[in-house]
Amino acid sequence: MTEDPVDRIMGQWRKERPDLEPSPMGIFGRIYRISRLMADRMEEVYGAYGLNRGEFDVLATLRRAGEPYTLSPKALTATLMLTSGGMTGRLDRLERAGLLARTPDPDDRRALRVSLTAEGLRVIDQAVVAGLEPQHEALAALSEKDRERLGDLLRDLLGELD
Repeated sequence: MTEDPVDRIMGQWRKERPDLEPSPMGIFGRIYRISRLMADRMEEVYGAYGLNRGEFDVLATLRRAGEPYTLSPKALTATLMLTSGGMTGRLDRLERAGLLARTPDPDDRRALRVSLTAEGLRVIDQAVVAGLEPQHEALAALSEKDRERLGDLLRDLLGELD
């Protein structure tokens, strides 16, 4: 196995602070670096559809909700872990682009519903396919068994941290 920049960082810590056990830096340092590299790739892919990652997330959440691809702003905010102000900005941009519509909630006159437009559905269906390509490419370096094991390990770790 070849040494990577994270190995070098851990080696420096081992030399300078032999009292430390820096192996967690290796795990989380690599997770962080992979996340940053993939985030940059995803921004590029989604940018081709006029979207940033946050806007993609809103459209994808509506798409995953199933027909009629409608949720309340509150449900979107909770799913995406955003403030209501952050969500309002995203909804405004996506509505101006014609990718979603806000309409009165038929069950509550004080509330709104957010729905994908036909154009929003078309864009998210294309963007999600395009976004999976670099993810599949990145994981091609691992065997199917290793991908499953990595997924299981990350699920366990996330469960402990959540």
